[in-house]
Amino acid sequence: VLYYLAYPLLFLISMLPFPLFYAFSDLLAWFLYRIVSYRKTIVEKNIRMAFPEKSKKEINHIKREFYTHFSDLMLEMIKSMSLSKKAMLKRFQVKNISLLTQFEEKNQSCFLVCGHYASWEWMMSLGYHVRHTGYGIYTPLTNPYFDQLVQRIRKKHNAYLISRYSVREVLKKHQETGHLGIYGFASDQSPRPTKKTYWRTFLGVKVPVFTGAERLAREYDIPLVYGAVKRIKRGYYELEFKLLSKNPLEEKKYAITDQFTTFLEHQIHENPSHYFWTHNRFKFASMD
Repeated sequence: VLYYLAYPLLFLISMLPFPLFYAFSDLLAWFLYRIVSYRKTIVEKNIRMAFPEKSKKEINHIKREFYTHFSDLMLEMIKSMSLSKKAMLKRFQVKNISLLTQFEEKNQSCFLVCGHYASWEWMMSLGYHVRHTGYGIYTPLTNPYFDQLVQRIRKKHNAYLISRYSVREVLKKHQETGHLGIYGFASDQSPRPTKKTYWRTFLGVKVPVFTGAERLAREYDIPLVYGAVKRIKRGYYELEFKLLSKNPLEEKKYAITDQFTTFLEHQIHENPSHYFWTHNRFKFASMD
């Protein structure tokens, strides 16, 4: 019932011309920040932990800018429902694609690793630029109707989704059948600590670190590339690739994860407001 009530509204939002679309986003950002204070406590705590040297005025500026970006990001996901290929290619441009397509020439699959920074969602348009099939590793939504909608939006832009619960099984099948893909991982999650957890600093805070992309790359001997998305201006993004490893089996343990973290930290320091601060990234932070 919720899906059938929400879908017409979502579709109408997606059809708004961009000037009205971003005017609506401004209104939504104001509502989330000023009225409902959506996850405001977590956002402020995260920013303060990451930037203890910043003044209250600087923290508040980052927060306000973040909520505008957050609203844009959420609505741009909806905009993807009706966004044409031409518009997507205009608004999400890809640099140095040869760094990625070199693996096509070698008949190799590739892992594309990124953080929750700028527009990781519109990275799904990468399928317009490569011959490999593009996949995103994700956590399925609990509502199956909204989950199917998310999958349809991805397919519209030549991308597909693989549940994180079945990624190893799918990778094994693809390897056995010779199917080549580019597999996208957002690797800045906050895993629950166990005895085998890898801990390191992230933005100056010691936290448990997600190492799934590195472990799978070693298991299946798949090279890894970092996807650095940058917001050029409102509604326009640019993706640049950076090599993480061509031969993951030759790397020291956690070296790939460390390099990924360094790349992501550099982006966040360039513009903190474009990181996904509503995620409770430091919930398992160590006080040691």
